[in-house]
Amino acid sequence: MKILLVIFLVINPLTDLDKIAKVNKAKKEAEQAYLSKDYTLANAKYLYLKDTLGVNDERLLLNLANTQYILEDSTAAINSYSDLKDSPNKEISSIAQQQLGAMQFNNKKYKEALNHYKSALKDNPANADARYNYELLKKLLKEQEEQQEKQQDDKNKEEQNEDQEKKDQEKKDQEKQDQENKEDQEKQDQEEQQDQEKQDQEKKDEEQEKKEQEEQKPDEQKKDEDQESKPNPIDEEKLKEMKISEEKAKLILEAMKNNEVQYIQQNKRKAKKKKDPTKPDW
Repeated sequence: MKILLVIFLVINPLTDLDKIAKVNKAKKEAEQAYLSKDYTLANAKYLYLKDTLGVNDERLLLNLANTQYILEDSTAAINSYSDLKDSPNKEISSIAQQQLGAMQFNNKKYKEALNHYKSALKDNPANADARYNYELLKKLLKEQEEQQEKQQDDKNKEEQNEDQEKKDQEKKDQEKQDQENKEDQEKQDQEEQQDQEKQDQEKKDEEQEKKEQEEQKPDEQKKDEDQESKPNPIDEEKLKEMKISEEKAKLILEAMKNNEVQYIQQNKRKAKKKKDPTKPDW
């Protein structure tokens, strides 16, 4: 018996016994702090067990991840849960997946959260919390998808209505422009017609006036023309008394007319100024 005790002390020196004592003490303190909700102390004790004493107990590591989650140390919690999500202990891996899903949900990454809840149920179908969260989130995503589809449909209808209103307005504007162009063209045609009628009337009046002027010559002009065309009766009687032939009489009358014309032209050329009595005649 003494021999066996000596061998045991050689294999397990006092340092190992001391480490075991420290581990058990730290576990007890961490568990008490965790249960009393002193998560800061619990987190420190769990980190001491993991990093200093090298404890690799998955349940202890799960509690460490839980304290980090509660203390809102998101980065540390995600790392701790991620180390446990592939644990051979399906109960622990299911809880780790569930907690990762909760953290993704808080970050509004709903599809990633749903995948973690689904993995948690796959590892442990009896995980009631994971099932509840999975069903609730699935329903929420479906409603959200339907709402998005409805919003998209409403948006498409609104855009279609806006496009239709725009087309209707463009059509009205075009019809208005066409009507204005038509009225302008009619007005222009009317003005051109009026201008043409005015020109035609002016031309007609001009021709009428010219015609009237030609038809209504002064009686004096007619008398002069008649006088010029007829021989002087006095001269003609005198010529008969003188027993001159008709042909010779015409020549004499023509010469007399020429003399009269020359006389008139000479009278026109005479100066109309009165003679200065102070100057000689020459």
